[in-house]
Amino acid sequence: MPSTTPTAQSLMKLEIDGRSFEASEGTTLDELFVKSFREGFKQGIAAKLNGKVVDFHTPIRESGRVELIPLDSPEGLRVLRHSTAHLMASAVLKLFPDAKLAIGPAIEEGFYYDFQVDRPFQPEDLAEIESWMHKIAEEDHPFVRGEMKRDDALREFRAKQEPFKVELIEGIPDETVSTYTHSFFTDLCRGPHVPRTRVLKSFKLLSVAGAYWRGDSNRPMLQRIYGTAFPNKDLLQQHLARIEEAKKRDHRKLGQELDLYSIQEDAGGGLIFWHPHGAAMRRVIEDFWKDEHLRRGYQLVNTPHIAQVELWQRSGHTNFYRENMYFLQADEKEYVLKPMNCPFHVLIFKRRKNSYRDLPVRIAELGTVYRLEKSGVLHGLARVRGFTQDDAHLFCTRDQVESELAQALDFARFMLQTFGFKEYQVDLSVRDAKRKQDYMGSDEDWALAEGALERVVQASGLPYHRAEGEAVFYGPKIDIKLTDAIGRPWQCGTIQFDFNQARRFDINYVGSDGQEHQVFMIHRALLGSLERFFATLIEHYGGDFPLWLAPVQARLITIADAQIPYAEEIRRILLDRGIRVEADLREEKMGAKIRDAELLKIPYMLVLGRREAEERTVSVRSRHKGNEGAVKLEEFVEKVVAESAARQ
Repeated sequence: MPSTTPTAQSLMKLEIDGRSFEASEGTTLDELFVKSFREGFKQGIAAKLNGKVVDFHTPIRESGRVELIPLDSPEGLRVLRHSTAHLMASAVLKLFPDAKLAIGPAIEEGFYYDFQVDRPFQPEDLAEIESWMHKIAEEDHPFVRGEMKRDDALREFRAKQEPFKVELIEGIPDETVSTYTHSFFTDLCRGPHVPRTRVLKSFKLLSVAGAYWRGDSNRPMLQRIYGTAFPNKDLLQQHLARIEEAKKRDHRKLGQELDLYSIQEDAGGGLIFWHPHGAAMRRVIEDFWKDEHLRRGYQLVNTPHIAQVELWQRSGHTNFYRENMYFLQADEKEYVLKPMNCPFHVLIFKRRKNSYRDLPVRIAELGTVYRLEKSGVLHGLARVRGFTQDDAHLFCTRDQVESELAQALDFARFMLQTFGFKEYQVDLSVRDAKRKQDYMGSDEDWALAEGALERVVQASGLPYHRAEGEAVFYGPKIDIKLTDAIGRPWQCGTIQFDFNQARRFDINYVGSDGQEHQVFMIHRALLGSLERFFATLIEHYGGDFPLWLAPVQARLITIADAQIPYAEEIRRILLDRGIRVEADLREEKMGAKIRDAELLKIPYMLVLGRREAEERTVSVRSRHKGNEGAVKLEEFVEKVVAESAARQ
């Protein structure tokens, strides 16, 4: 901060908490607080200057409004977690002085830092690193911001033998770069950071994973340490409890325990084998999906799994999506395993000339698609290479666009609520106006599409977030993220406006004037990928599915072989009424049979002994209510059929 009296030209006017102050250009907020008015003002962990997050060490070079950011706000948490990543890096260097530093950002629920080390980190290393983090934090070092010429920074980090930092600096176009120092540790960083290390008290290191430098498998493999941090110990403990609960609900673990699906190494990664129980549950989902679509005027179709490459060139996918596509040769021609269903639905729509009286046309398909995902991102059912998309494409006139969008959003809400999801958030994904070259279509197209989507979301009454730069290349979209039973968001349905396919495939209709007009086209998926949605259901319910979704709704348990004929009779009756039932006829103790059924989380167990067979009753054990006693067979059948039909 300059020591001379500021001139009129170098004065900045700042408004903080409704009060106005003057300061010299280059003054930091920390200097301003200490010098002028810390007492009586609400405390913050960082600040916003004209909407941009800065810390108390950043030189202020413009006038404007300053808002202090509380520690427990979303912005405050990001600052806290990024600072904790720096704290962790300093602790790593205490224990591993030869470690090379890469990057250490804050992420959604914590932070990570990437290192190049001689050997992989072990669990006991994390405990030692965490201990050193507490020691350094308690020493209460300030985070000191520094600035240096880019060339000076290159020399300094080359001298420190930090190749990843050197590469980062080489990619910075600015003449100066900033660093942050606490204790002995200096890192290349834009900030912002907390004022002092003692603020960092409630943190936990969680895991280690391998990560390629800059996500490139041809670059060095680094060690990534993940951690999390919160404003206080209680919030940290709550988060750690959620992590433990999430582990119990992990769909990969439960999928194996409940015998729902598998991924076979002999076949390859990211390819799902549905076992009888998983396939039974999937059939319930698909039948419900089809019935509801037919009820709402959709036409169901089935399309091939491959097509010639020219089709994908025409659709634009080879230009924007080539690295995620599978190519193969047949009959001296190049084919593609379909990554999307949309061009196929376009061809079906174009099979005949359509009048305005025919529109809207709604074409839907549970279509299996294939995408070449990198092996490092594959994750159970949630990220796969072959999956079924609950796809639909709506072909309509311009006047019908908003009505179709509104109906699609209402349909999505109905589906999610039926499956037991009551909370969800909506993102309105629009293009980044600074990168227009990455998107297809004119400015007029994008204004029309984004405006229509935003009006529909606003009319729905749903809170939404406008996500700049998250649109797909062919148009803006509404993304629906559901919230599961333990508060985690899952990407689910999407409603996408597409004005490019209609033009590329010359999709028209004959209007009331007898002339051809361009069709407007909407992409729509209510559940998204069935595989990912299945993973969501498993984790939301912890494998304890409601009766209508349960792979096995009832299991018959015989006490002795004498009851086998009665069990077979009941099984036939229940199967005839559409109930998914199995019979455990093993020569095993009843307690063991009940325990096995409980492990599979089967809603109803029907225990059959001599008395039940003589009196034509069933002894009902409910998963949630326990022993419900003997019930007449006909009474139980009607009860379970009614519950299933009501989707309970």
